[in-house]
Amino acid sequence: MFITRHTRLGDVDLRDRLWEFYRRAYANNPVLPFTELVNRSEFDEALLNSTNRVWVVWDDNRPMVMTLIATDITSTRWLNPDYFRKHHADRMRKGLVHYVMWVVVDSDVEVRGANIALAKEALAAEARDGALLVFDLPDTTQPGNDGGAAELMLRMGRMVGEVELVPLAAQRFFALDFAAVGGEVAKQNGANMKEAMGTPAT
Repeated sequence: MFITRHTRLGDVDLRDRLWEFYRRAYANNPVLPFTELVNRSEFDEALLNSTNRVWVVWDDNRPMVMTLIATDITSTRWLNPDYFRKHHADRMRKGLVHYVMWVVVDSDVEVRGANIALAKEALAAEARDGALLVFDLPDTTQPGNDGGAAELMLRMGRMVGEVELVPLAAQRFFALDFAAVGGEVAKQNGANMKEAMGTPAT
């Protein structure tokens, strides 16, 4: 097992391999309500961005874990820079608000040791910078503010330095399922809406 670090990853063959790893990892994760967080052009753009840090843990020539950390959050579409300018103005001014854009794990292999090795490498770089490292988690791994994967991240952060876990916000996915109600119920609901709006029901 070994770890590589990349910035502005221009090797097309390597990007192809990492894209296949990324795509396969998300496609094989049935607990999330999405299959891919980025498309291929966004993936390439992220790996070619010189402000992003890409870390890969390899088992021989097979990627096991990959993470991408954005050191310039204004170049991502995932975070609102104005929030951090307001609440963490000094860190934003110094370019020290960083963001874990993704962590990709091979579901077919035991990666506990790989995760710890990657954490030591990647988090040590963040600790040296004195960064505010932002990350988000699905409720499958973080059902509340306490415990869960955030606690694991905190423990891994403590392996490389003094660190504090700062809760920022929570986001959940919902869906309006219009097919869930039968036709008659939907028709009645429509009539109720017309009546509430002062329109005669037909």
